[in-house]
Amino acid sequence: MRLYVLAGLSSLALALTGCGEKAPQEPVTASSSADATPENAPGIALTDAIVQLPVVAGRPGVAYFTVSQGNGAPRKVAAVHVDGAGRAEMHESKMENGVSSMSPVKEVALEPGKTVEFKPGGFHVMLFDVADTLKAGGTTELTITLDNGDKATVVAKVTSPGGGEASGAMGGMEHMDHKM
Repeated sequence: MRLYVLAGLSSLALALTGCGEKAPQEPVTASSSADATPENAPGIALTDAIVQLPVVAGRPGVAYFTVSQGNGAPRKVAAVHVDGAGRAEMHESKMENGVSSMSPVKEVALEPGKTVEFKPGGFHVMLFDVADTLKAGGTTELTITLDNGDKATVVAKVTSPGGGEASGAMGGMEHMDHKM
């Protein structure tokens, strides 16, 4: 009987020591979850998520990420939510006849076996009413909603304006023709 009690206590101690530690970030995919719930859209992987803080408090920030669809019927990203932002809008930047423009988009098409990058100069997410609780060096959650209602979430690194991996991404946007 003592052996069973010791084994039980050892298991409990191991479980408790792991409670405070966070597992490394993994993309949300159907294969990383035994059951594909609406929070873990089947065949969808989110990676490389960055939230870049606004240059001036009260101005918009921006979010970048990569989304891949491994299989299934073609889908569309219908919405993006970022914890700590009052509102998030998908936008697309384009260069036509030497003039940069940025306009909102309602959805972004995904195809099986393809990857779509939300990055400077293309698709990106404008973040409005960014909370002062988001700090450079921290993290937040970024969630996409697909056209069928499924969702996928990833942890996003929060970077300072013009800093981190998205360096200079917001620079010059004040000169763009913003169509709402």
